[in-house]
Amino acid sequence: MKGRSCAVKSSFAAAAIVLAACSPEQTSLTDPTDAALAAAPQASVARAPEFVPGEVIVRFRAGASSASRGAIMRAANAQVDEKIVTATMRGRGDSEGITVLRTSMNVPDAIEALKARAEVEYAEPNWVYTADATVSDTYYANGSLWGMYGSLTTPANQYGIGGTSLWAAGANCSEVVIGIIDEGYMYTHPELAANAFKNPGETAGNGIDDDGNGYVDDVYGWDFAGNNSSVFDGAGDDHGTHVAGTIGAVGNGAGVVGVCSSVKLMSGKFLGSQGGTTANAVKAVDYFTDLKTRHNLNLAATSNSWGGGGFSQALADAISRANVANILFVAAAGNSTYDCDTSTACYPAEYASANVLTVASITSTGAISSFSNYGATTIDIGAPGSGIWSTVPVSSKGKVVPGYASYSGTSMATPHVSGAVAYYAARNPGSSAAAIKAAILAQGITTPSLAAKTLSGKRLNVGGF
Repeated sequence: MKGRSCAVKSSFAAAAIVLAACSPEQTSLTDPTDAALAAAPQASVARAPEFVPGEVIVRFRAGASSASRGAIMRAANAQVDEKIVTATMRGRGDSEGITVLRTSMNVPDAIEALKARAEVEYAEPNWVYTADATVSDTYYANGSLWGMYGSLTTPANQYGIGGTSLWAAGANCSEVVIGIIDEGYMYTHPELAANAFKNPGETAGNGIDDDGNGYVDDVYGWDFAGNNSSVFDGAGDDHGTHVAGTIGAVGNGAGVVGVCSSVKLMSGKFLGSQGGTTANAVKAVDYFTDLKTRHNLNLAATSNSWGGGGFSQALADAISRANVANILFVAAAGNSTYDCDTSTACYPAEYASANVLTVASITSTGAISSFSNYGATTIDIGAPGSGIWSTVPVSSKGKVVPGYASYSGTSMATPHVSGAVAYYAARNPGSSAAAIKAAILAQGITTPSLAAKTLSGKRLNVGGF
């Protein structure tokens, strides 16, 4: 799954250079220069949405009897694999939730059999999602961190987000939390450790669900793919760590720096080695919605650098519940060069909930990235996504050590916007999700390559906040 997730990777650990090709159509970079980026092919191969074989998500209508549920499942040759009723669902008076069924039938046929029954509100595939990745800090000082610069810098770096102005203004985001729904992230990385948010209602290592949210020892978040509290599982969690670094790597004079270098980060890991599922995405979204309300957190947004599934009513409902809680859902446009206005393959970017803020990718020359999805009515804004340096875990001599890498994709554009959300929320306490989204779009800089490609026709600009 990682092969289609990012466009370009080149990793550094200590003095060693580790090159990794992301997909057959991409070229690995050993030098993060504009010339190398321009020479590297970045087209992405579009693939049809995939789903988990033999699994269907169903929501029964309220009042459906046990006998009718049994008859319905027999008609679909199915049995209950998992009943999901999250704390957020219960908090909104929903005791039904959703049910994951395992069926011996072909999934489309099972769905049709289920939809034919009046007691079924909806039935859908359990879609599979993958990652959309196709200052004095070292990478900032040497010009590599182009996405953080802005229009007042040299022409070669003028299409970044204006981070220099942001830092000069004093970007203290320490009271703002961003949820990372992705792979896990290396919260012990020297650039991230200071910003790793800890659940205030949980005591580490006591084996007790202290805050009563249904998750034991979820100190740094929860791994919904592995169903445990271990949100960092090694070098395979590189994509989530890269996202985390762009949002909030600390400004410590070494390596990289994030958009808002004091923001607090928390993991809702749902992407594993085989991707992630709708069922686990729903749990992750609801997890952060519940955390915000349960602990009165200033949780401004979740960062969602993934895609690949079709429409899911279950996920749409979870995103809507987050909207009620004033949590923005910042989503990657995707890397398949689709026009999302005419395609139905851009989820979760295509969900219509007011809190969805969708992001296309641009290059350091201001062009829309060749791999990026777009849409004049479905994709909101562009942000740096080609040749983005950030934090990663790296395997070295049998150990996992902190490193840095350059990746490309709408996955890399999305955390720039997530960091900007954190900064605006910090500078404007009490702002609603709607107000933050409106400010992000209003403060953007009109960019020719994004005209008729995004709703705003603009690229991200934090310098005006």
